[in-house]
Amino acid sequence: MAIFAFSQDQSLGEVRSVETSKITVRVTDAQRLQKARVGRLVAIQSLGDEWLLGIIERVWRHAVEIDTLEIEPDVETASDLPIEENGVSISLVGTYREREGERRNVFSRAIFSLPEINRPVFALDEKSLENFMGILSASTKGDAKVPLRVGRYTLDESAVAYVDGDKLFQRHFALLGSTGSGKSYAVASILEQAAQLPHANAIILDLHGEYSSMKFARQFRIAGIGDLKSPGEDALFLPFWLLTYEEMQSLFIDRSGDNAPNQALALMESVVDLKKRAISSFDKPDLLEGFTVDTPVPFKLEQLIASLTAKNEDETDTGDVYASGAKKGLPKMEKGPLNGKLSRFLVRMRTKFDDRRYAFMYQPPEEYGDYEALQRLAKKLLGSGNLEDGKNSGIKVIDFSEVPSDVLPVVVGLVARLVYQIQFWSRPGSDGDDRHPVVMICDEAHLYLPSRQSEVGPLERRALENFERIAKEGRKYGVSLMVVSQRPSDVSTTILSQCGNIVSLRLANKTDQAVVRQLLPESLESLMEILPTLDVGEAVVVGDAVLLPTRIKLDKPKNLPRSATIPFWKRWEMPKAPVDIAEAVENMRKQSRS
Repeated sequence: MAIFAFSQDQSLGEVRSVETSKITVRVTDAQRLQKARVGRLVAIQSLGDEWLLGIIERVWRHAVEIDTLEIEPDVETASDLPIEENGVSISLVGTYREREGERRNVFSRAIFSLPEINRPVFALDEKSLENFMGILSASTKGDAKVPLRVGRYTLDESAVAYVDGDKLFQRHFALLGSTGSGKSYAVASILEQAAQLPHANAIILDLHGEYSSMKFARQFRIAGIGDLKSPGEDALFLPFWLLTYEEMQSLFIDRSGDNAPNQALALMESVVDLKKRAISSFDKPDLLEGFTVDTPVPFKLEQLIASLTAKNEDETDTGDVYASGAKKGLPKMEKGPLNGKLSRFLVRMRTKFDDRRYAFMYQPPEEYGDYEALQRLAKKLLGSGNLEDGKNSGIKVIDFSEVPSDVLPVVVGLVARLVYQIQFWSRPGSDGDDRHPVVMICDEAHLYLPSRQSEVGPLERRALENFERIAKEGRKYGVSLMVVSQRPSDVSTTILSQCGNIVSLRLANKTDQAVVRQLLPESLESLMEILPTLDVGEAVVVGDAVLLPTRIKLDKPKNLPRSATIPFWKRWEMPKAPVDIAEAVENMRKQSRS
């Protein structure tokens, strides 16, 4: 049954000009022009049962200036002359076919043919709009047992909006919006539905502890000072031997100093030597065949300090003795090539190693020195499929809120790199299936994925390199990114350009709006004009995961994140509970909330 059945008097106007994806419509009747509203859907019959769908971008009414005629017209002719010109500009978004092979009611984002001049254009309203949105909803939902619902269409709130879960994550996607626009709600809503899948696999890089209220997820946190004596099961340590040589350099070496090359050389020599000794002690000689300085092998931090100290104090006997003076009879010693050149380097390293804020990296428990420590950490990061106590072990929240800001980029980048490398080196399933996919939700991405590479330091650069590699190559190995940010203009354009789906909530800043426009096809740029006017929880969704770029009212999650904007005036009027200032001060001193 056809969903479009229009009569001629329902026409909005006629096609006046045709470009590649833009159409101009001439509206002769001022009353019909009232049906034309920006953002409304229209249909144009192309060939037989094929209809072109478009979105109204612009509506205008212009007065017509009549040139003075050489011959004075009669009164009747003058009264027939138009005094205004009405028009509508439309951007084509897809094609609807009543039948395509054995399938019926098929909508595609492709434009197979363009309309002829003078073709009537019809605005979708009431029944026609309801029918079309129903088809759109059913097509996107597909045959998934647990379809991914995101909300309801603003055009027709009776129609549920779904997105294709496969296409949403296959090419990465960006969730963008100003503070308070509803980003955290959107993340929580998507993950609530993912948790219904028995083998879901997602890692939320939670920078502010917003998602600790998600009861269906496994909660982890980067270990704080309070975990040194008795670490809990949820505490994650990231021992420094997991760092690559480049990451170690960015943490320890001051590149502005004259001795930076010597320090880098000494660090490499010591790390290589200690890792080779560790391989020997673990009786794993086969590791030496593919060994590099970045091979993740546990070794003791004290051994690294001792090795560098020895290089800094290195002296050799020349074979001669002093003939006179206070040292008469003592052997003459010659300083080694690094003697005295690592003193500041060692002071800087010892200072960091003794700082308990960095204990998660420099003072891990003894078991993190075992050969199997990396396997245990990998299982926590990538484990999925076990339902325990109502929690899906595949949805993991990692709280980074207690990580010092100066090392935050490299720590977040370390987690991302481990996930990617483990996926890279894992083999596909024995039955030929691909690797078990995982998505990483990069909360507050602008803090560690900066756009201005010339202004970033070595720490940020290391993290950026890890994430940019995932953005370019992760899809092949089942690793996807969900980039969440309130400042898209501050996020790496390399990463954003790899996102095949954009979910944009309200954006008030013009620079941020411009970035989002650049990510979209030229034909859809005008859709972004509404970004500053979106309501809280309302978004424009564009990309491979949706059939129609459209405006959607997002669903509110059941498990609300802890990011809701605090109602200042109401809390000042009736505070819920007194604040324990003394406890807060002690927590600040201890650098721990536990």
